[in-house]
Parts: sequence; C-alpha cells; structure tokens
Amino acid sequence: MTNHAHIVIDPGEIPESLSLLMKRVAGRQTRYVNKLEGRSGSLWEGRFKSSIISTTEYLPACCRYIDLNPVRAGMVASPGEYKWSSYACKAEGKKDPVVDFDESYLSLGTNKSGRQEAYRQYVRDTIPEDEIKQIREALQRGQLTGSERFRQELYQKMGIRVSNKRPGRPRKNKK
Repeated sequence: MTNHAHIVIDPGEIPESLSLLMKRVAGRQTRYVNKLEGRSGSLWEGRFKSSIISTTEYLPACCRYIDLNPVRAGMVASPGEYKWSSYACKAEGKKDPVVDFDESYLSLGTNKSGRQEAYRQYVRDTIPEDEIKQIREALQRGQLTGSERFRQELYQKMGIRVSNKRPGRPRKNKK
C-alpha cells in the first residue's frame, strides 16, 4: 500500500522473533531512505501492529483480505496487477521467492493448477462483512484473529491469557 504494508509471517517457536524482525526492517529501511533522500529521523510513525491468526479458521481469510486491499483502495482493478501482492504467485503461478505456501493454501487442490483455480475462486467469492470487520478490529487493537476455542488453545499451549476486549479503559466497579 502507499502508506503501510500487510505481511503474514510465521514467527516460529519464538514469538519475540517477529518484534526483532520488525525492528531490524525498520532500522534498515530508515537508514536506506534517509541516505537516499538526504534526511534524518524516523521513517514510520509508530510501532507495527500485529494479530495472532488462527491458521485453521482465519489464515485464508487474512490472505484474501491482504490480496484485495489494493483493489479496495482503488490502486488496481485486479489483485494480480498489484506488484507487491502474493496473489499473482498463488492464483497465476508467477514465481515469487518470498511467498511460502501454507497448509491451508496447499489443501485447496491436489495439484498446482487446481490450487490456483481454487484460490482465484476464493478471492472472487463474496467476503462476509463481519469477516472484514473482525480482521480490521483484531489488527487495530492487537488482538487475536480467531474464535474463543482458538483463544483457549493458545492459553493452554503458551500460558498467555488473551481476550478481545473493547477499546478504552476498563470501567471501575461501583461500590
């Protein structure tokens, strides 16, 4: 996008690796742009935003959301036209060394052409408005993109209690 990027990353077994990666990317990009443009100072306004995604429930939806973002913004007519999208790789078979195929994508078909057609159809399908809303809210608030069951599984696996609360300060109990 012109003022932000959406990236789906698997941080592996060490969740902190995502923060370290983003710190390194921000530092390198800032140095590069500052040198190129003869300027100084920070490049980005704030910290990156992230959301833990349930791979079984929401990973395909998040990928579709990202691939359609330039279309929704009026930057291109088709997701395959956007230079930085994974759509051309997943739906049209163009080579892209930074795109990995996750299990949800691989399960779309038994061969490459079958997966590409299934992904094209998935992206063309009507997206439920509540799906877009959940993805946007989870990202803006740094919350989970997944169900209550996923939240419980995460707690059991990592010992981290996560809840999707409404924005703002919690209310004080009236006595």
